[in-house]
Parts: sequence; C-alpha cells; structure tokens
Amino acid sequence: MENIRVLFIGTPEFACPILQTLYDEKYNLVAVVSQPDKPVGRKHIIEKTPIHALADELGIPVVQPNKLKEEYASVLAYEPDLIITCAYGQMIPEEVLQYPKYGCLNIHPSLLPKYRGGAPVHRAVWAGDKETGVCLMEMVKAMDAGKVYAKTIVPIAPNDTTSSLNVKLEAVASQLLKEQLPLYLKGELPGVEQDEEGVVIARNISKEEEQVHFSLESAQEAYNHIRALLDWPVAYGMIEGKRIKFYESHLVLEENTFEPGFVVGLEEESLKIALRGGYLYVDVLQPEGKQKMAAKDFMNGAGRNLVGKVFA
Repeated sequence: MENIRVLFIGTPEFACPILQTLYDEKYNLVAVVSQPDKPVGRKHIIEKTPIHALADELGIPVVQPNKLKEEYASVLAYEPDLIITCAYGQMIPEEVLQYPKYGCLNIHPSLLPKYRGGAPVHRAVWAGDKETGVCLMEMVKAMDAGKVYAKTIVPIAPNDTTSSLNVKLEAVASQLLKEQLPLYLKGELPGVEQDEEGVVIARNISKEEEQVHFSLESAQEAYNHIRALLDWPVAYGMIEGKRIKFYESHLVLEENTFEPGFVVGLEEESLKIALRGGYLYVDVLQPEGKQKMAAKDFMNGAGRNLVGKVFA
C-alpha cells in the first residue's frame, strides 16, 4: 500500500475525515484536488476550502482547477495509481477515470442506487427516510452509477438534521474506507452492479425549495423540510411579506382546526405554528434583516405582532 500513488479529490468538510483516514493509514498521498477557493463575507476574503486547508496541514500538494474536464493534465501529472473521491462538486472527466491502475473510487453518502446526485443526505432527511448509509463505489462516466464494493447502513433519527446526520456518516465513511480499501486493493471485493430500476436522483436544493409552504405541506412534511435544510441552505417561511428562517425546531403531531401556518403564539419559549396534523415549535429563528435569535426573544419584540397571522 505504501508504494501505491493515491490522489484524493474532494472539497467540503464532509470529505475531510476521508482524507485524514488515508493519511493516518499511511497511504502514499501524492496530491489532493479541490474546488477553487472562494471569497467569503462582505470583505470577500479568499477562504480555503476545508480540504485545501487540511491538505496544507498534512503537507500534501493541492491542485485547484477551475474546470477539471479542461485542466485534467495538471492532475494526471501526479501519475496516480488510485484515485479516491468524496463530495468534489464537479464531474470527473473520462480521461481521469481511465488513468489509474487501480481505478477511481468514490465515497457516496446514500444506499445506492437510491439518491444518486449532489444532495443525497438532504433528500433522505426531507423524504422522512428511516435509514441511509455510505457506499464505497466505482467511479464511471454516468453519475454515481458504478459498481458498489461495500456499504454501511446508518439509521436516521426522527430529529436528525442534515448536519447531524452528516456527522454520523462521516464517521461511518472513514471506518468503511479503513476496513474495505485494503480488501479492494487485494482484489477481494468484486463489486455489485446497481439495480437501475431502483434509481432515485438527489438533485441539488434549488432556491425555490428553500421556502416552506404551510398550506401545502403536512406537519411532518414541513418538519422534514426544515430539518433537511439544516445547517444549509436553511428553510424559511413568508409572513406579512417578510422572510423568517427556521433553525432549531421540534414537532408535535396533534389534530387541530387552525388554518395551516397560523401563528398560535409563544409556548414553552417556542414560536408555535399550527399545521395540518400537528404543531411546529420553532426554538431558534432568523427574521429578515436580523441576526439569528431565540424564538422567545423574537416573540417578546416584533414577533408578538404576528400572533394570529398566517404563514403562506
């Protein structure tokens, strides 16, 4: 394993434990590929991607092509024998996929073929699924369509958010790679072709999907919607022409006769909103143009004027 030239491709925080595991397990990491660093905040200060920052700490060279499909030569210059990818954010061109002797493997956070695509964790939470998982899979030209070499199932708790579930998946993904990659390199994992009839596409979250529509969603659906978009991009509701983002919340299933979206008031330090089949209790929120705050502070101020009003 020490002589196999491994190149890692990834970008966000979720990919960092995978890179760290490869480093800790003494793989010969010749380079890391990440999306380009981007300006952050009002001052537009350039901030390294999480993978770029970690690679610098570990002393691994970093390549950041704007478009990998056009600039893949800079990656192949490192002559990788094996490529590992996780949450990179760009399609890997066929020239790269076909290069390594040991192929290209991807760590994907779903139980394939369900949730191929860029937002598998968001979509699993939003759908109210009871379980998800992590797959060690073959990279092919079609999106997330390669053979699955190994997988681990992860339960989804009723109050899991995408953020909390990601933490669980990160740990499982690292362990899966640690245990299964040596077997793959020995040729002991034949892989299983995916069942195309079971394919579900997990498209990225659109701007339009960030809004909770209280008149259209049941209590459970609205709660799933909110927890699926935490901690990014964060769901919101519209009331009196203003946007309110929902952070921490909890759900009580209980029949009621209120119009869906009706603001009942402050109860147990939470903003209580009636829904079809239950009540949403928002504990932390962000009014438009304001900082994130506890619901009780909001309701002790401007929020008191919303009691009796209805979210769209």
